[in-house]
This record gives sequence, structure tokens and C-alpha cells, in this order.
Amino acid sequence: MINKLKQCRICGNSKLTRFLPLGKIPLPNGFLKSADLKKDEPKYPLNVGICTSCGLVQLMEIVSPEIMFRNYVYIPSTSKTRMNNFAQIASTVRERFSVGPESLVIDIGSNDGSLLSYFKGYGIKTLGIDPATNLAKIAELKGIETINDFVSVELAKKIRRSKGPAKIITATNVVAHINDLHHLFTAVEIMLKDDGVFICEFPYLRDLIENNQFDTIYHEHLSYFSIKPLQVLITQEGLEFLDVERTPIDGGSLRVYLCKKQKSSKASPKINNLIKEEEEIGLYSTQTLHSFASRVRNLRTKLRAKLKSLKKKNQIIAAYGAAAKGNILLNYCEIGTSLIDFAVDSTPYKQGLFMPGSHIRIYPEAEILKRMPDYTLILAWNFAKEIMDKEKKYAAKGGKFIIPVPEVTIV
Repeated sequence: MINKLKQCRICGNSKLTRFLPLGKIPLPNGFLKSADLKKDEPKYPLNVGICTSCGLVQLMEIVSPEIMFRNYVYIPSTSKTRMNNFAQIASTVRERFSVGPESLVIDIGSNDGSLLSYFKGYGIKTLGIDPATNLAKIAELKGIETINDFVSVELAKKIRRSKGPAKIITATNVVAHINDLHHLFTAVEIMLKDDGVFICEFPYLRDLIENNQFDTIYHEHLSYFSIKPLQVLITQEGLEFLDVERTPIDGGSLRVYLCKKQKSSKASPKINNLIKEEEEIGLYSTQTLHSFASRVRNLRTKLRAKLKSLKKKNQIIAAYGAAAKGNILLNYCEIGTSLIDFAVDSTPYKQGLFMPGSHIRIYPEAEILKRMPDYTLILAWNFAKEIMDKEKKYAAKGGKFIIPVPEVTIV
């Protein structure tokens, strides 16, 4: 169920230095029914370390993916911001790489088929791969062919034989979830055409550290990528950088374009520039990492103090967005029903359930205007603008928002 990491998942180095212990926390997507509240709730260690050789930041313990991903509750189609990002990816990729009706696009970790639906809308052949049975069924209902399984070398060979090679392979917010990165990249290399492109998007370690985004650290996210260790990985796997973009999604992400190794490199100079910047700001230094850990502890102290102060004044406080990051924040900061009265979320699957660890009940978003809490803590802070735009009536009636990251701020 839990395995201790003995060596770096990229370079195999056994010297891993822990710098951020977040304690034992329930799985952030382990939502509870009322009958579950009296049962013992499993908690798993959440400790973050860095490889002293290649610089990969990674979790020190690994929870079985069968526990985390077979029934998954996050659906991207409930977020306008996420869907706009998908639409932009599909449009850009189609134009830049001349992807036509004869091309095949494969999405790894395809969820409910949201990204592929945009490619399909252009008349392009699509195929999804996702281990979550509930989400694969939703995608199939949308007409998105989906293989309900974990990506593997064996599966890649079957797909290559039955579908042919893919012009484009995408993996948005997925690569960080996979323990055996070499196995993943071997599978990608098998499925990809010789002139194909592998596009992966993931939260950028630099943004995570600079903006105190500790709540994006959770059991599903095994790795926290930056360019330097990623270069080590792809070099080992016969791939190379084509291009990289910094995007605002999820508080700051990298969108990386990879291709099979060419005789003459086509890599954008942005790659080396980013690596140089990472070194210049001391991204991998002990001082930087311990400073980050200190800021995280201070944020916890300030947030708890602010909420306690408001509750002493008999203020009603809601939480907005029962996101995984929100559950990490609540559990690490030891915030429960004594400080938060209720939570709301747009995902139908979560409504009526209770948040793991904190046991705060989740309602539909309409509950905000119905109950008019004095303050609303935006747990899904990466969608804060979208949420505040949606809840203008609440703000007009005097409701205030608390944004916890990067600093505790009241709007």
C-alpha cells in the first residue's frame, strides 16, 4: 500500500534529502459519506525531498496507484479556466504541427475526454487512456474512445499495432502522477511517430516554491518538475526538447514539447535559458528549499490565527472548491468544522459528501448565496478569478473572500 522511495525515480541516486515534512494526511480525493465519518480514516505520510544529483523534487513515500486512481473524482469540464486551456492546446497544436483528419492524437490520463473533445471537434482521430473506470465511461458517452487502463509498454505496443503511431501524444497534469517515469517515456516512444510530438504540461517547481504553493504537494503528485532533471530523463529515453512554454494554469506550469532525437537538434534556446535561470535563483539549493519550508509553516500560523479571530466574532466561514489542494491545506493547517461551517464545489460527484480529514460537508455552489457566509475561503485559489467572477452577487451583498496562497489575503 505504501512504499518508501529508495532512489531517485529519474537518475537512481540513493541520496535524497527531505526538506518539507507535511505529516500524515488522508488522500486528498478520498471524500467520505456520512457513514464513513465514524470509521478510522487512513492517513498517509507526505514528505518531500530532493535528489542531490539530478535535482528532482519528489515524494519520499508512494501510495499504490490502484488506491488513488481507479475511481477518480476530479473532472476538468467543471472549470471554465481548465477548458479554455484545453481549447488553446488543441488549437495551437493543430496549427503548429499540421495535425489533420488522418492524424492520431492520444491523451494519457484523458479523464472525461475534455481535451480530446476539442481535437475531435476538428475532425481528428483521438484515443484516450485513463485508469479511472467512472471517467472512462463518461468519455465514451461523449464519443471519445477510451482505454480504461494504466499506460504501460505492453499497452503501447497493442495501440501501435491496432491504431498505428500517433502524431501527437498529450499528458496534461499527468506525468507527475507516475512513479516509473522511464516506463512511461518508453511507452510514449513506442506510440509516437518518428516526426511526432509529445506534449506534457505540469506545475512548475519554480512557481510552486516562489509562490508558497505547498498545497499542490499531495500523494498523487509524486514528482515536482523543473527543466534540469527533466533534461536528464528525456536524454536517457531517446527524446529531446523541441520547445517549452510557461503557462499560468494551476498557479504556474510548464508546457513541454518533446520529440524523438534528431540528427540536428531543433531545440528552442528557451530550454537552456530556463535551466540557467533555475541555477541563478538557486532553485536546487538547500537554503532555497528550507526557506520555502519556513514560509509554509508561517502561512499555516497566519491562516489559523485569522480564521480563529473571525470565529471569535461569530463570523460564518465557508470554503469554496473541495479540490485536492484544498484538502491538503485544511489538513496540514488543522482546519476543520470548528473553523469552517460548510464547503461548496461545482463537481456533482462531490456534493453531499464530506471532505477527507476535516469532515466538512460539501454543497452545490448555490449554497453560498443561500446562506451568505461572512467570509469564503477560496481553496481552489488557482481559479480565484473565475470563482469571484461567478460570485459577484455574493460580493455585492457584502461577502468577503479569503485567498490563502501565496499569502493570506482578504478581498
